[in-house]
Amino acid sequence: MQKWLMLLLGGVCGTAGRYALAGTVYRWLGTDFPYGTLAVNALGCLVIGALSTLAEQKLWLTPDAQLFWMVGLLGAFTTFSTLIYESWRLMQDGEMLLAGLNLLGSLAVGLLALWVGHLAASLL
Repeated sequence: MQKWLMLLLGGVCGTAGRYALAGTVYRWLGTDFPYGTLAVNALGCLVIGALSTLAEQKLWLTPDAQLFWMVGLLGAFTTFSTLIYESWRLMQDGEMLLAGLNLLGSLAVGLLALWVGHLAASLL
């Protein structure tokens, strides 16, 4: 399959997944804090931690599979630009503490999730 098609298909799946997961989280927890974006980024970091480990250490993913999953799907699924925008909006609303918590929380949870994904994949 052509590389651009792998990216396109992955991107469509990632975008739909992000929309579905974030929407579900917002319905559960409300919209006072960007919980949906935090959940999407944490899950994306967990999955990319596992997939990168499977690709590098276990050689389970072909280059085309890596392109689909890691660049296409997860590239569209995770929402760093949304993280920055939502933090900026919180700052514009005078919510500096929430903005800082959103930025630092996303980084900390993302790194932790990536590490857990790496460990889980290493055990396979």
